[in-house]
Amino acid sequence: MDQLTYHEGTFHEGNPMIMGPLDQSFWFATMIFDGARAFDGVMPDIERHMERCLNSARVMGMEPKESAEDLIELAADMARKFPKDKQLYIRPTYWSAQSDSLWAVADLTKFLMVLEVAPMEEPTGFSTTLSELRRPAPDMAPTLAKASCLYPTSGDAVRRARERGYDNAVMLDFEGNVAEFATANIFIAKDGQVHTPIANNTFLAGITRKRVIGLMRDTGQDVVERSLTYDDVTSADEVFSTGNYSKVIPCTKVDDRGLQPGPLYRKARDLYFDHARDAGFRL
Repeated sequence: MDQLTYHEGTFHEGNPMIMGPLDQSFWFATMIFDGARAFDGVMPDIERHMERCLNSARVMGMEPKESAEDLIELAADMARKFPKDKQLYIRPTYWSAQSDSLWAVADLTKFLMVLEVAPMEEPTGFSTTLSELRRPAPDMAPTLAKASCLYPTSGDAVRRARERGYDNAVMLDFEGNVAEFATANIFIAKDGQVHTPIANNTFLAGITRKRVIGLMRDTGQDVVERSLTYDDVTSADEVFSTGNYSKVIPCTKVDDRGLQPGPLYRKARDLYFDHARDAGFRL
């Protein structure tokens, strides 16, 4: 078994047909989701992921019936159905059911959770370049939610970067400052300091990002949240990403400039995985 979906009291393997063509979210893209991980017998920061999921649904006008504790219990039950050595991606999802409303209808809120086997990317490094696409301002799009409608821009940024021979793309915000990578948050290191874009509601300031910042600061490491330019990225000593899907991985090429995974990246990665295995929700 590689995938398992829970919906309305029933578990389904594979890719069950659940959303209908007349569902409001199918038509008007109001669906939200979250992404958490299970590996090595733990679900790191699962409480934060489930709280964010519920908040995203409410931002989009839906009203979940489940609590964060309900979602955690369900995720744990589902994760235990997989072999213990599998790395899993956990995706709770909310959407609005059949309606011709332009906005999500609270009384029509639907829920599912899917777990799938998804090995994390090996930390061998990735290449990046500047995207011509930008992150929207909060008054342009529902940036306070992890909303599915925001992700086509991310996908298009990656597609365009790969057409140019790169793995990922750095995206700017509407003001021209660095926001993040297309698929993860960005960190740079310069002269012994770590820097990351200050959260300004134009990008998802992720749970792994927050955890890494806190863990590094707890060791006395300077982590500065500020506005970054693309020149800051191209001149950095180190560049790395944080995100739920692959956690902490190094960037080894920015445009035509090669980089080596450095000591601050390694510190961030080691701190994160040590904490995840020590403090994560145990399965």
